[in-house]
Amino acid sequence: MKYLKRSFLILAGLIIITSFGFAQKTEKKTKTDKIKKGWNLGALPVISYNSDLGFQYGALVNLYNYGDGSKYPKYNHSLYFEASWYTKGSGIFRFYYDSEELIKGIRVSADVSYIPDQTYSFYGFNGYDAVYNHSWEETDNIDYKSRVFYRQKREFFRIKLDFQGNMTGNFRWLAGFNLFSIYTNSVDVEHLNKNKKEEDKLPDIPGLYDKYVDWGIIDPEEATGGLLTNFKLGVVYDSRDNEPNPMKGIWSEIILIGAPKPLSNMENGFSKLVVTHRQYFTLVKDRLSFVYRLGLQSTIAGSAPYYVEPIMYMSKMNGAYSEGLGGQKTLRGILRNRVVGDGIVYGNFEFRWKFIKMHWLNQNFYFALSTFFDTGRVIKDFEVKDKADEIPSFEPDQKSDYFDFGAEAFHNSVGAGLHIAMNQNFILAIDYGKALNEQDGNSGFYIGLNFLF
Repeated sequence: MKYLKRSFLILAGLIIITSFGFAQKTEKKTKTDKIKKGWNLGALPVISYNSDLGFQYGALVNLYNYGDGSKYPKYNHSLYFEASWYTKGSGIFRFYYDSEELIKGIRVSADVSYIPDQTYSFYGFNGYDAVYNHSWEETDNIDYKSRVFYRQKREFFRIKLDFQGNMTGNFRWLAGFNLFSIYTNSVDVEHLNKNKKEEDKLPDIPGLYDKYVDWGIIDPEEATGGLLTNFKLGVVYDSRDNEPNPMKGIWSEIILIGAPKPLSNMENGFSKLVVTHRQYFTLVKDRLSFVYRLGLQSTIAGSAPYYVEPIMYMSKMNGAYSEGLGGQKTLRGILRNRVVGDGIVYGNFEFRWKFIKMHWLNQNFYFALSTFFDTGRVIKDFEVKDKADEIPSFEPDQKSDYFDFGAEAFHNSVGAGLHIAMNQNFILAIDYGKALNEQDGNSGFYIGLNFLF
């Protein structure tokens, strides 16, 4: 039986975008917009059900301070709070702060998050080189193994602090650090099976993660995660006309990530190079735009542990997760973390159409439709093949059930989305993506905040 996911998320009052304007005083900026002043709040409930994780409940809240309104739609301070919890232990607990006013002339972004996940996605490494057997997850299939065969347990704690300052023109310098504490292990099947009917219980068998540990593909020293600190230095070019949803401009960055061994319990340190280019074109003034994002991330020195490889680095996070490739923030419609390697490239291409603008409850709203094409692949392999060749026997499972070395290619998906924006900054995002190869899953439906980039 497939996962039962009931997403009541937000759709009963799509926007409890609870429009409490602590300072409700407004002035007309144009015939279609109003200047916001003081504090403004947006909030959404989080309610869903998963047959293995239980009920999810919680809320997210985003507070914006626009000061005297002279910079609107830019804000002086943004404070984001999210807390949601599944009854069997998964959840998101996050605080995010962003401001150009805390330190004059310096943009400060800070993130503190704790994200426990009882069924974190794990499909192996190097994209199509790791075979995905969807029938192994289907309870009504003769080949069924477990609904959580491609899962592992993970607890993720993150502290992130970034600073950006002006250089010349549209160029900015970027400096910051991340502290990650990551614990990984097998799925706790006994815990997930509590209070379940016998026919609904998960079988207690090794999952893909367990096999990779047994085979030595995941180093036993790394198998349960670790603690690491990394530092980043970079240069950002930003000529966007509007940060939440630009109609024109360029936003590009080159970032060097360094994770020194003395500040971690990793066996080796590592460095990664991150290059991201985003560009925005107006097709119909203030209505229709074409946008795209191209990205590259690769280890350039040292050796990154397996549990770090899904993490993606950017100058600004648009959600609790910054991981991939695959899923809501990278390749929509493709299984989350389906494309994990030591080096990746990706692209997102999207049309955005603002088809309704309106005022409601003394707030500025617009509705936008989008269509998109997402693609990406591994360009530098995580070491698997040599270790797999040393496995003495795959009986009763065959090697071809797990590996297809040399098969990696671009993973593609298409889809569409609806975005509802309040005062340009608080944006409810609803996206549906369809994978174009069954090795990448079927499709994905996502509800969250913000445009992808």
